[in-house]
Amino acid sequence: MNQSAQAGNRGDKVRSDCFVELELRGSGGREIVLHSKVERMFGDQIRELARSVLDSFGIEHASLFMEDSGSLPFVQAARIEAAVRKLAGKVDPYLPDHLDGNRTESRPDRFRFSRLYLPGNTPSMMLNAGLHGPHGVILDLEDSVAPGKKEEARLLVRNALRAVDFYGAERMVRINQLPDGLADLDEVIPQGVNLILIPKCETAEQIEQADEHIRDILRTAGQDRTVHLMPIIESALGVENAFLLAKASPRVVALAIGLEDFTADLGVMRTVGGEESLYARRRLVNACAAAGIQAIDSVFSDVGDMEGLKETVIRSKAMGFQGMGCIHPRQVPVVHEGFAPGEEEIAKAVRIVAAFEEAQKNGLGVISLGSKMIDPPVVKRALQTVRLATMLGKPLPEPENETKS
Repeated sequence: MNQSAQAGNRGDKVRSDCFVELELRGSGGREIVLHSKVERMFGDQIRELARSVLDSFGIEHASLFMEDSGSLPFVQAARIEAAVRKLAGKVDPYLPDHLDGNRTESRPDRFRFSRLYLPGNTPSMMLNAGLHGPHGVILDLEDSVAPGKKEEARLLVRNALRAVDFYGAERMVRINQLPDGLADLDEVIPQGVNLILIPKCETAEQIEQADEHIRDILRTAGQDRTVHLMPIIESALGVENAFLLAKASPRVVALAIGLEDFTADLGVMRTVGGEESLYARRRLVNACAAAGIQAIDSVFSDVGDMEGLKETVIRSKAMGFQGMGCIHPRQVPVVHEGFAPGEEEIAKAVRIVAAFEEAQKNGLGVISLGSKMIDPPVVKRALQTVRLATMLGKPLPEPENETKS
């Protein structure tokens, strides 16, 4: 009896994707039918890749129909593998080449002003995402993927982590809500992902479960590296447990808040002013400061309101957040500008650092700037501001000598 399965996306508006329909047969060899927008230039290469993928799974008798809308090989391979899995169950993966740049690790304290969400089953949005300069790209397997497409998206994201150039952005994946998200980890952890976002976190046990599973995967893969964690708080219970979540693992580098689900949990509407979430955001910022990790704000959902976004970023930074989510590339520069230090902030930080260095050179234990004492946390924040300004290429003014002891 013949068996068939489909995978991928098709339609007039679909770009850079591939729809496949695979039928397994008992005899007759293999038939590959290709309809492609780039048939004349790449038709032979696409068929050759298809044969290679089928060979890797030991499929000798099959009919494979492919409708290609300009997809890259890593997409084609993921779509064929997804169809195979629907028919044969889990098989050894067919992996594209791993770019050297996608093997790099990231620092726990790197800047995370922006993280750009990319739907995990839409390859066209992945290909040039890094060119927009976000600090992080999130290949999303949760809310942006339809329930029936989860397995397909998982394989596509796995391949993208190896084959797509993200131009230095931190490579992040938002998994599905646990325990379903453990299957996502099985696919993406060995492929060089830097950070995992864990949605709808409410207890430390959820983070510990994901963390242990990640470390088991890394050990099995023979990889001695760290995968960072960013739990997302999206409920009233999660807010109340914010500090416990922040301290659940040494690999937690930030907490994020998801205000759409949080306000739904409260039973209220989300407003531009954000009064309904003020307590939750302040509690999250305080928990992160106490734990020594970063606080990351929610997304701004109106992609057409740049002034509203700018005002939101200013309020977010003033509250103590160190970044926020972006759902469109045009939001990235506005977010970066808002979280970057201003001229007065930089000048003050330079004076504090200069006073601190002068006191250290002279062996002084007490430092003041003008009439104000300089405590170690103030120095630490000033050093971070100077470091950030330097990384952003902002000019540093010459410090004035106001040191007293």
